[in-house]
This record gives sequence, C-alpha cells and structure tokens, in this order.
Amino acid sequence: MTADPPEAVRRVGQVAAHLFLLAGQHPGTTAAESLAAAHRYGLAAERYGYAGVWIAEHHFTSYGACPSAPAFAAHLLGATRHVTVGTAACILSNRHPVALAEEAVLLDELSGGRFALGVARGGPWVDLEVFGTGLDRYTDGFADSVDLLTRWLQGDEYVAGTNRFPFRAVRVVPGPRRHIPVWIAATSISTVELAARRGLPLLLGMHATNTEKAELLERYAQISVSHGHRPAAAPHASAHLAYVADTDTEAKAAVRAALPGLLSGTDEYVRIDGSPSPRPERSRYVDTLLDIHPVGGPAHCRQRLAEAAAVPGVRHLLLMVEAAGGRQTTLDNIARLASQVLDLTPPGPSGWDSTDGRVRRPVPAQ
Repeated sequence: MTADPPEAVRRVGQVAAHLFLLAGQHPGTTAAESLAAAHRYGLAAERYGYAGVWIAEHHFTSYGACPSAPAFAAHLLGATRHVTVGTAACILSNRHPVALAEEAVLLDELSGGRFALGVARGGPWVDLEVFGTGLDRYTDGFADSVDLLTRWLQGDEYVAGTNRFPFRAVRVVPGPRRHIPVWIAATSISTVELAARRGLPLLLGMHATNTEKAELLERYAQISVSHGHRPAAAPHASAHLAYVADTDTEAKAAVRAALPGLLSGTDEYVRIDGSPSPRPERSRYVDTLLDIHPVGGPAHCRQRLAEAAAVPGVRHLLLMVEAAGGRQTTLDNIARLASQVLDLTPPGPSGWDSTDGRVRRPVPAQ
C-alpha cells in the first residue's frame, strides 16, 4: 500500500466523524440484544473521541430495531457528556411535526445543546396506516410538515396551525434557546430542492457514490442561492459504511459474510397499497457498497474517507460501523477506525485536544 497524500489526511481532519447506528438485527440476534449493543456503540463513540452519534429509525422490520430515534437519543444523551446525538432520521410522515419539535427542544435543553434533528420523508409503507397519517402525508405532505416543524423551532413565542395541520395559535413551551439544527434526508432531486429552498442541510445516504452526492449538492447550491441562502453555510452530512481490518481482502470478506443477513431485514417492509416491495439483488448491492465506501485496511479506509470529505459542502461523515456483525467485532471496528484511520483524540475534561488545542468534538454540530 502507498501512503496517503498529506493533503487528503488534513482534509479528513476538517470534517467531523460520527457514528451512524442502525441497531440492526443480524441473524441470530434479538431486537433487545441489538438495541443494547447499539447503546454500547454510542458510549464507545464518546470514549474514542467521535464528534457524535446518529440514530436510525425504522418500524416493523428487523433491519433496524429502533422505532423511535428521539427516545434512543434521550437515553444516550443521558449517558454521555461530550458527543452530539442526532436522529438519522425521524420519519416525519408518521409524526405530528409539533410533537416532534417539542421533543427536539426538550432533548436539546436537557442535554445542554447536544441534540441534532434529522428528518426523512420515509417510504410508502404500512407505517402510514398504523399511525393514521395516511399515504397523502408521504406523497404530498412532507413540505408542510417540514415548514411547521421549523417554524416551531425558530423561536417564535406562538405558532398557529396550517391548512394541513389546523389548530389555533398556541404558546411554544419550552421555547428553543438556540437554533436547533435540522437536517433533511434526501435521495431525490425533489427533496434536495425542498431542503435548499429552506436553507436546511442534507443527510446523504450510503447508496450514492461521492460523484452522485456532489451532483446533488451542486443542485442544492443553485437552488439555495436563488432563494437567498448561503449554500456554504449548510453543514451537510454524508453516510458511509466503514469497516477496517488488517488488509483490504480481510475487511471485504467480513462484510460480504455478514451484511447480506442484515440487509435481509429490508424484505420485511410492507407497502401500504399491498404491492410487493422491490428487492434488489443483494450480493450485487453489497459489492457496490464495498466499491464506494471505506472498507479495507487502514490506508484504504483513510483514502476513501478523504475522498468523501472532499465532496464540496460535506462537513460531517456518518460512519455505519455495524456491517460485519457481532458486538465485539463492531466495538473493535469503532476503536480501530478512531485510532488507525481517523486519528481521533478522546476528549479530556474540557473536550479539548491537548496536543494542538483544536476542538475534536464540535459543540454542537450546526
């Protein structure tokens, strides 16, 4: 292996590294075991100096055992002192935006400003039927939901309802004492444009290549400027599968062996209209992820992360570390990524790196 160019390593150091936790059920594990393991991973993130932990949210599928990212975030915020804890992402189509905004302010207040809120449109799943919001909230209601959510979080003393969410003006309690950051999970141009019109940063998923993400962010910048925002001020986040081993071959073999079992949980999605969910050829999808993400020896992972950090506008890398399965395997992966790839420094009492005075743990992500 050749050494990484110093420029690339410095570039990684300018972008905050976080964990992205699915709390997914690998075959042979229970939901309770997966949730307990994910909590351990969140504690390890603080111990090894990661900037934050972001929690995924899923319903009625073993692909992700956490049905409430804010509830998980509350538990982890109470058990940590330094890391930002975010949601990646709350399914806004299943929730009333005011209820979610209240929870966000509550968590941010109790944690001393360490909460970050990511929201997603979700999918046309049976969740919409179970929670009574209906297919229309998914197809046509996302923009209205985002607008009401962000109005509640912007600091007004009173907020009134809208045509979609009719209610008389009510007082905002507790009122947000700071700007609570909100990210929009985006996989399509239409959602990118929705976020750009509002100046809200993006959460970009694992399925897209760096080139595809750069194209989405270029479109974001165009729309953002046309609506009076500064695209350079938007701290976009990019999710990446990450697994480090002694060699590239060893790392890829470990993920190939374990990840298909985790992905099999996506077969459990049920569409609200009863039609079958699309099921991509799994081994081909895994190979695609291995090609575009930091899975390999330390040098390979450093280079892949440097490339991800170089995408214009990306300020946060969210690393999905559970792909190789097993609690100890994942804990070892978190530790090795921190020490052998990211050169993270565990926070001291003040959260500062004693070697160069640079804040390794941004407070909090904006």
